[in-house]
Amino acid sequence: DCPMIRLAFAMLFWAAAACAQSETAAAAQAAAARLSAASVQLEQAGGSDDQIAALTEVVRAYEDGLGAMRDGLRRVAVRQAAIKAELDARSAEVSQLMGVLMTMGRAPAPLLLLHPSGPLGTARSGMIVAEVTPALQARVDDLRADLTELAELQQVQNGAAATLQDGLAGAQAARTALAQAVSDRTDLPRRFTEDAVGTALLIASTETLDAFASGLADTVDADTGAQPDATALQGTLPLPVQGQILRRAGEADAAGIVRPGWVIATRPGALVTAPAAATIRYRGPLLDYGVVIILEPATDVLIVVAGLSDAWGEAGQVVPAGAPIGIMGGEMPVVDALLTETVTGEGRQRSETLYLEVRDGQGPVDPATWFAVE
Repeated sequence: DCPMIRLAFAMLFWAAAACAQSETAAAAQAAAARLSAASVQLEQAGGSDDQIAALTEVVRAYEDGLGAMRDGLRRVAVRQAAIKAELDARSAEVSQLMGVLMTMGRAPAPLLLLHPSGPLGTARSGMIVAEVTPALQARVDDLRADLTELAELQQVQNGAAATLQDGLAGAQAARTALAQAVSDRTDLPRRFTEDAVGTALLIASTETLDAFASGLADTVDADTGAQPDATALQGTLPLPVQGQILRRAGEADAAGIVRPGWVIATRPGALVTAPAAATIRYRGPLLDYGVVIILEPATDVLIVVAGLSDAWGEAGQVVPAGAPIGIMGGEMPVVDALLTETVTGEGRQRSETLYLEVRDGQGPVDPATWFAVE
């Protein structure tokens, strides 16, 4: 057989190890590397001087890594489907190409250049072969690249289950350690002591968030100490949770209810952090908002964060910007469900909703006046 033909077949059916990885496969593997880095961070967080800050970074790293892994696997599934569809559509062409290559491979090389009409025909056939060979090689190269990329993507998917399992377990361990560290925290400054009886009476006597927010000032025994002032940060605050805005201020939901704040879709177990240094004015269940934490980043400015599974801190404490203040609820996903959703494009990745409202003075304002959203 012709050595060039054997080489073409080898390139078709055996992916060379030196081939550059596809961008899609590389993105998924980069996400896996981020999860591995988060695991290292978790091991080091225990010896950190500021354990809460370190664990907060670890949880964020796991959230980023798992999000990137989901996105990477989704891109892998899409690219796999595209390559398979392209190969199926070109099956006749590929079969024809294989037949030509096999025919050329069986014929002795000198006979390919001979023509029955004599020297002129032989010369012409040589010119035709010279023109056809590069085109055949280009088609071989294209097919080889597709098959190589398909093999890479399959390899990424095969290793995804173990990576996701480790990532989910690490994220849960980081959340548990963070919750314990926040519970044990004693170094936060305190502006006031909450009047528990006054707060309970206020909750029992109010039916709206407006009324509750207006009466908060009357539920403290003393209000001393410096009040944080985030006024200069208006329009630049980050969202308290990683997610996507579903409804903005004034937009009605499916039931026709209009609220002055934002509804943010987020993943189960997502970490919620303080967008700015602020005093905790209230923490606990409230009306139909679920678990709520109300922050005061500046005098007469309240940020209401509602819909949490658990909120951390005590009323009167001053928390720094980026401090963990709670966690979202929801059922944590399992590996099989994550792999299925990335392949089918279905599933509810952001099944939890957080409500964010800003009140300036005695009334609500559009959160866009305080928060920056890309």
